[in-house]
Amino acid sequence: MTDNRDTFWKRLEGINAGMLGAEPDWRLVPMSHYAEPETATLWFITAAGTDLVEAVEGGAKKAVHAVGDGDGQLYARIEGRLELSNDKAKLDEVWNAVASSWFGNDERDPDVRLLKFTMSEAEVWTTAGRIGFFYEIAKSKITGAKPDTGDHFTVSF
Repeated sequence: MTDNRDTFWKRLEGINAGMLGAEPDWRLVPMSHYAEPETATLWFITAAGTDLVEAVEGGAKKAVHAVGDGDGQLYARIEGRLELSNDKAKLDEVWNAVASSWFGNDERDPDVRLLKFTMSEAEVWTTAGRIGFFYEIAKSKITGAKPDTGDHFTVSF
């Protein structure tokens, strides 16, 4: 289990965005995340009035964050709870050039909202990447053996 968790976090390091959605409508929208492996938390910066903010204004909701690596080394569906956070120190920590593109250089803009996603479980698929995948397909055509397309596992947080 620890190896799978380590693999998940190591592969997630190379991914900075995914599709985030929360109950009740589960509408997935693209969002950049900021990972905190020590607490199994992902942080998101968004704006007041967005569907995600409106969904959690009354309290934490079940949510899902789907990520995929452009090189094909990680695909994951991460489940957890999404809530608003007023942690100004965390906002200072995760504030970056991407966020400032939306809000100017002012992280104290009254429209800025910080979302905390506490992960409970992730279903994960890992591969050797595109080149490894094509190698396995070619090898299977020559040998007749099934290709090794990677690992599939679940991580609980």
